[in-house]
Amino acid sequence: MAEITASGLLQGEDGVWRCAWHGNLPDYLVYHDQEWGRPVTGDTRLFEKICLEGFQSGLSWLTILRKRDNFREAFHGFDIERVAAMGEADIERLVKNAGIIRHRGKITSTINNARQAIVLANEKGSLAKYFWSFEPDQVSRPEIVTWEWMRANPVSPVSTAISKDLKKRGWSFVGPTTIYAFMQAMGLVNDHIAGCHCRESVEAERKALKRP
Repeated sequence: MAEITASGLLQGEDGVWRCAWHGNLPDYLVYHDQEWGRPVTGDTRLFEKICLEGFQSGLSWLTILRKRDNFREAFHGFDIERVAAMGEADIERLVKNAGIIRHRGKITSTINNARQAIVLANEKGSLAKYFWSFEPDQVSRPEIVTWEWMRANPVSPVSTAISKDLKKRGWSFVGPTTIYAFMQAMGLVNDHIAGCHCRESVEAERKALKRP
């Protein structure tokens, strides 16, 4: 197996250098290349991701990723209206579902957050408009995203602000670290580190994006 460099990069079997966290695991590598950091403006995907980040709390994202299809089946493809309509019988059924994380609090939180998401989308126009309104300006971002900077910044002022606002609105499992991971994954920031082959293409997608 290739060694991780001091700069936090890992060379794949294809000779390409990437952020090392995927560990050259095939499914994780595809997620790194095709999804992570690429900007998302669809409410369903934004809702799915923030819920799955909540399920990840205390676990690894790889664990959640490998169960993602099961989560999608369990929560109606993360259709917000359908999740919001789920009740106690659904909770009891899901805590017995070995294909997902059987954490009653996180399951209940997902249903609650769907209900709060409807309120928020009605107020702001969409979840996308809400989340993208918090996109950090370039001045607040490092000139070069390094592995050292990433490790030193698991949260940000913006993720803290979003977390605080969502909690006031009745959301749960949306702490600052969870929200920053959500921001990274959904492309509100580009945290592919310097030298990763995805950094430039992700930045190009962000520049071309029509903000909600």
